[in-house]
Amino acid sequence: MNLVSQAEEEAPYPKLAQRKGKVMKDFRNKVAVITGGASGIGRALAERSAKAGMKVVIADIEEGALAQADKEMRAAGASVLAVRTDVSKADEVQALARKTLDSFGAVHLLCNNAGVGVAAKPTWETTLEDWQWCLGVNLWGVIHGIRTFVPIMLKQSAEGHVVNTASLAGLLSSPYHAIYYATKHAVVTITESLHHELLLLDCKLKASVLLPGFTRTNIMESYRNRAAEFGTQTADEATTVPSMLAAYRQAVEAGFPPQFVAEQVFHAIWHEKLYIHTTTEFHELVRQRVEGIVAQKNPVIPTERLRAYGIPTAQA
Repeated sequence: MNLVSQAEEEAPYPKLAQRKGKVMKDFRNKVAVITGGASGIGRALAERSAKAGMKVVIADIEEGALAQADKEMRAAGASVLAVRTDVSKADEVQALARKTLDSFGAVHLLCNNAGVGVAAKPTWETTLEDWQWCLGVNLWGVIHGIRTFVPIMLKQSAEGHVVNTASLAGLLSSPYHAIYYATKHAVVTITESLHHELLLLDCKLKASVLLPGFTRTNIMESYRNRAAEFGTQTADEATTVPSMLAAYRQAVEAGFPPQFVAEQVFHAIWHEKLYIHTTTEFHELVRQRVEGIVAQKNPVIPTERLRAYGIPTAQA
């Protein structure tokens, strides 16, 4: 399902044209930087950026996938720079920025997209290494991206956009996923703060938070890129709730294609939307959660939904 037509790409919406150049609407010859860009949503964002006429910087920690993405996108005619980057390390994100500027002279679209998932465990059984690895990529990767690139983008005085990838997990809570959900909640509120700060500046830079539902990516194989310092177990070896693995793998395999998510992102940029949703499937749960917080009611997740995702319950 294409949300943006070719005509919309070639001519800005009349409503946006009235914003006096403060909305990013012409992507041709602009520069996109995408972390986690060698596969999944990141790869789809890279290809969508190239389709829009952008020069694309792909950052990823997985060297083989990065080299393949670079080769395939170049073969398709894209202007690409591939940079091996561990987004959990500030100096590597800073090096990414330097290489971007050295090669293309600017950055207009920043997608802080790199992310990993950790095995399902009760919160008290999670290890420090679990926390350090997931926080390093999912949270510190976004922080490093903002701290490094936003000052550069503001100084350019050109239209630009920052897209931080969170998840619908950033609007909900779930048993056995405290680490992952905590990182995604943090990305949501960080992006909301950034949104308000940029509005107060009345500048040409905008921000969005991507809140995808299940998407066909390699997130269930995140352990392939887990450094030895954080432990080298597979997801199957690390989880203490094995019934959830099969259910989540099935949900991911049945999820939206990454290309659909990329279209949603570009559509949101054109429309200057802060929140980018790819599905309404869980919106009722989000509503119940928020209303429950306001009403000071303890949360109750339907038992049937828990079972659907392999989460054991006390009820038979």
